[in-house]
Amino acid sequence: MQSCSSDSGLKPGEGYIDVEGGKVWYKIEGKGNKTPVLILHGGPGATSYYLKPLAALSSDRPVIFFDQLGCGRSTLKMDTSQMNIKFYVDEVEQVKSKLGLKEFYLYGQSWGTVLAAEYYFAHPEGVKALIFASPALSGKLWIRDAKLLLKQLPDSLQQIILKHEKDKTFDSPEYKEALTVYYQKHIARKLPWSPDIDSTFKYLGEEVYVHMNGPSEFTFTGTLQYYDALPELPDIKVPTLFICGEYDEARPETVEYYASLVPGSEFAVINDAAHMTMQDNPEEDIKTIRNFINKIEK
Repeated sequence: MQSCSSDSGLKPGEGYIDVEGGKVWYKIEGKGNKTPVLILHGGPGATSYYLKPLAALSSDRPVIFFDQLGCGRSTLKMDTSQMNIKFYVDEVEQVKSKLGLKEFYLYGQSWGTVLAAEYYFAHPEGVKALIFASPALSGKLWIRDAKLLLKQLPDSLQQIILKHEKDKTFDSPEYKEALTVYYQKHIARKLPWSPDIDSTFKYLGEEVYVHMNGPSEFTFTGTLQYYDALPELPDIKVPTLFICGEYDEARPETVEYYASLVPGSEFAVINDAAHMTMQDNPEEDIKTIRNFINKIEK
């Protein structure tokens, strides 16, 4: 394939972009002349903090991070009528246009894979490749996987979770303790958690997270429970990489199934990692992404 060098005109730095609904905080790392990478964080509402290790990709190209509306350093106040996929797809398009991106790699993690897929289906022009990290491309399969993983917890914790889900007492310290056990197994395993993970939870956009996702990663009762990209995945026409962690809540078997639906896609499992692969095993995560991009740019 032809070289993907590109004088994007992007300069390192951070700032704000005016979009419909408020201001979006963004940061550009790196200034090489190769095709930029646009990063879409998870959640919804999980901020870009935990994705900081992906800045290692900026040694030869710009890498663009931004906090989606409703979380982090962007405008926090949102109406529930804005908390939907189309609104966020439009936001990505506005960020892309304001930054003057012509060609770019689109990386999404968790909820960010929903956003990346739907952005690509709506605006395929300029997207050189897709990177789906720990994808959540089917609400039905996400719920199935969460149930399977919950069954691996001690019975006492399972009972606590069931009780508080039934009573909707999600603020209970007991429920939060059970949450921590699950998260340290399937979200981020490397302990103690980094300051970036702490910041992600501290500045989480809780309102948008609960509305679209639910009160926790395994109590998936928000609007995204009905999401299903599976019928459209075979229509993807650009190189696509699927990544997940060995202990990911996006279970490797499920992610491999997603990959099987995209013609010519690649699939990789990051060893000793959970959902935040870039935090648990940054070296292998970055190497996997870099190798994928290098093959495209040969």
